[in-house]
Amino acid sequence: MRSVEGWRPLAQDGLLAAVMAALLSAVVLGTPGTGAVDLAAALAGSLALVAWRRAPLVSLLVGTVCMLVVTARFQAGPPASFPVLVSVFATVRAGHRLAPALASVVFLGVDLAANLPGSDGPVQVLQDASLLVGWFVAAGVAATVTRHRQAYLEEAERRAAEAERTREEAALRRAGEERLRIARELHDSLTHSISIIKVQAGVAVHLARKRGEDVPPALLAIQEASGDAMRELRATLEVLRDPGHSDDPDHPGGSGGSGGSGGEVAASGLDRLGGLVERARSAGLPVTVTISGTRRELPPEVDRAAYRIVQEALTNVSRHAGGAAAAVRVGYADEELVVQIDDDGGADPAAPPVPGTGLLGMRERVAALGGRLRAAPRPGGGFTVRAELPLGEPVRAGLPLGGAS
Repeated sequence: MRSVEGWRPLAQDGLLAAVMAALLSAVVLGTPGTGAVDLAAALAGSLALVAWRRAPLVSLLVGTVCMLVVTARFQAGPPASFPVLVSVFATVRAGHRLAPALASVVFLGVDLAANLPGSDGPVQVLQDASLLVGWFVAAGVAATVTRHRQAYLEEAERRAAEAERTREEAALRRAGEERLRIARELHDSLTHSISIIKVQAGVAVHLARKRGEDVPPALLAIQEASGDAMRELRATLEVLRDPGHSDDPDHPGGSGGSGGSGGEVAASGLDRLGGLVERARSAGLPVTVTISGTRRELPPEVDRAAYRIVQEALTNVSRHAGGAAAAVRVGYADEELVVQIDDDGGADPAAPPVPGTGLLGMRERVAALGGRLRAAPRPGGGFTVRAELPLGEPVRAGLPLGGAS
């Protein structure tokens, strides 16, 4: 396409030169007393128009000299001025002033001197000269208008590009300010509370062990969960304050870590499924885990999404289906990863729950990966969350993943 567009102006210029050469050749051959010199000058002046767009000064010089030869040798009439007019237009449009003005004055003077002896009278000569002067003035004015219009269009395009760049910079600046605001809000509202929970749980565990008592499993689960929450919250805050770290392979929340990217801690993947299940069991939720298929390293986004889906599903079972048991199934297929969490709670198919923030978040994660999610009550009672996440091309097969039970 670019080659065609590049050749199109040259083809148009060649066609213009050919038409002009044919017209002047007809004038020369139709005028008695002309010879080979006149025909050669007419052809050379016409063919010089091939360069009127790319080299306007060259076209003006060659065309003017050749047309002066034609005009001086015989009365060619207005057609002899056509190549000079086109070249004057081109040079004025290119920003030149002196060269087209001199060429116009010289050509008009020679044409007037050559036509004066054989004219029908001074009035006719002045009329013809006035016509040519009008043509040359019109060519200069048209070229000036065209040049100013082109400059205006270029300036408008430049301003549009500058405005677009400014809008993008403003949007990025607002996004950065919003990230910092969210980071401050998260730090002020969550970090302090989670830290207190972690400290209080640690104190309770320490006192129980100091008194020789058995530490309740729920208390240990609270201590471990609060530690994980603090670690992930810190990683999230770091990414919010400096998004560039999310692309740094050596950064804790970078995409180069195993199983994590985009600012979440690298360990938040299915390799931590065992710890997640143990915490749920410590909190009193019976959980079984079944893993089928050939385990392999997953794309970071899929690994993280699968972990978060299981985490959210088990949290919902604990909150909304007290006393229920949960079954987690992870299936590795060639083209997708299937994660399914079933519970035997009291969810009624006739009265499906209103989706909350957790379910909406799951749907957004799965939709972002191009997968499918089903979250609905089971026909026999209980609730099912099933996510089918596309894997793309396998990375490496046979890697051990912890947390199966």
